[in-house]
Amino acid sequence: MKIIEACDVNKEFNGRSILKDVSFAIEEGTINGLLGPNGAGKTTLIRLLNGVIDATSGTINVMNYNPKFQGDEIRTKSGIVTESAALYHDMSAWDNLVFFAKIYRTFDSKRIDYLLKQFELFDKKDQLVGTFSTGMKKRLSLAKALIHKPRLLFLDEPTNGLDPEGINEVIHLLKKVNEEEGVTILICSHVLHQLETICEGFLFLKEGRLIEQGTRRELEDRYLSEIKLLVETGLQPSDSKVYRGYPYNRKGPTHLEFTLLTKEQISPLLKEILRESWIYSSEITNRGLETLYFKIRGEDHE
Repeated sequence: MKIIEACDVNKEFNGRSILKDVSFAIEEGTINGLLGPNGAGKTTLIRLLNGVIDATSGTINVMNYNPKFQGDEIRTKSGIVTESAALYHDMSAWDNLVFFAKIYRTFDSKRIDYLLKQFELFDKKDQLVGTFSTGMKKRLSLAKALIHKPRLLFLDEPTNGLDPEGINEVIHLLKKVNEEEGVTILICSHVLHQLETICEGFLFLKEGRLIEQGTRRELEDRYLSEIKLLVETGLQPSDSKVYRGYPYNRKGPTHLEFTLLTKEQISPLLKEILRESWIYSSEITNRGLETLYFKIRGEDHE
């Protein structure tokens, strides 16, 4: 079931085109990345989907609501986390969640307890939010966005300002929320490598245009014309016939990088190597989301 559908969406501000002919659909229960550089139109698109601003032209359907006329209904059934935490710093974590729960008319102390425990903030529930670290504020803002059990969660640069440990915590919590509560998540970000392990689908914006969309597998099939396979092995090229037909570069005493035409060649190659020596590891090195992104943009990136 499609929870979001957009068709030929355009947005202009003061005669300047911000979004141009954007069309896509998102399945309910999935995690999707809305990717692109700063200024690509990501935040504008999130605001359109939320009904905060209106499209200049085109149609948008979010949970069977038209955001132009039914923004309140969409915001009642969705949560949003922006780059700023949007919390009251002179109130405790508990009081913040009580306050926002009452705004949504869904106050439930058990729900608040549950979220504070899930986001590892229960022991800090009586502490003023102004004393929290950036990571703690991000976790609390996620709890706030989920207080009313939304069907849809919009995240606008949710990991900005976090250290690597904080980023991993947020990514782990998002996976957990998606799996346990079935929340559909749309993550807007310009930091690609943070999202490649969590998202099922990707939308790529460039200068206001949606230049590509699809799952990781679909994008690989479209854009990887060759496979770079790095193998850690004791096999020496001079001693073996394995390398006939498999171009390679030596990357160190025990590492060889093969250039293959398809992923189907990987298993036969590894079987041949194992007949003659050991393999400690093998990895496709050119399938990262960042590599795909630059190929989609038509740019060389090493």
